[in-house]
Amino acid sequence: MYNILLCDDEKDIVSALKIYLSNQDYRFFEAYNGADALAILRSENIHLVLMDIMMPQVDGISAINTLREFSNVPVIFLTAKGEDTDKVLGLTVGADDYITKPFNPVELIARVKSHIRRYTMLGSYSKQLEVIRIGGIELFDNTKIINVDGEPITLTPKEYDILSFLMAHPGTVFSPAEIYRRVWGEVPIGVDNAIAVHIRHLREKIEIDPADPRYLKVVWGRGYKFEHKEV
Repeated sequence: MYNILLCDDEKDIVSALKIYLSNQDYRFFEAYNGADALAILRSENIHLVLMDIMMPQVDGISAINTLREFSNVPVIFLTAKGEDTDKVLGLTVGADDYITKPFNPVELIARVKSHIRRYTMLGSYSKQLEVIRIGGIELFDNTKIINVDGEPITLTPKEYDILSFLMAHPGTVFSPAEIYRRVWGEVPIGVDNAIAVHIRHLREKIEIDPADPRYLKVVWGRGYKFEHKEV
């Protein structure tokens, strides 16, 4: 059984989420603001968070900033239709995905299953990988540890998946749509900005100078690649 934290200041939304997900093998924890959500995350073994952005006391953005100091649990932000700025900001600070209200139950269930699967199991494309070393980057797939020039760094689950995928195919250029399809396992629709945000966040963590990256390269008009040459 997997533990899911549902966090929204509207109790009707939390109730609806429980109904949509009730036929799955999940145990639910409920919070109605970011402060209560963080308290639960510190005390319980949570496998996935569904969190609203606009909440009293501590909003979703502030909550995930604090969360990423001690946990890499996947977070799906709940956003209202048209809140594109909030979606991008959420991905920038460490969210793994977002879903727009009102929810499509089928899409909600699929996204929840996908993120829990990736968080608790090895991805299909990386099952045969144990250690990848390229330049100063070391990726230990069994333990999900990443070292940069000998120092461990912390990545969100989705950042890890993207980095692992690109490092498993060094020198190969992948379009944003292909990265999304291979990492998320879903049909890509308008995903360029989302992938760009994740790549930028990864660069901030693994590059000495994110503006002049050694590893995560953009190939203009085509996509991204992990540089395969020794650096």
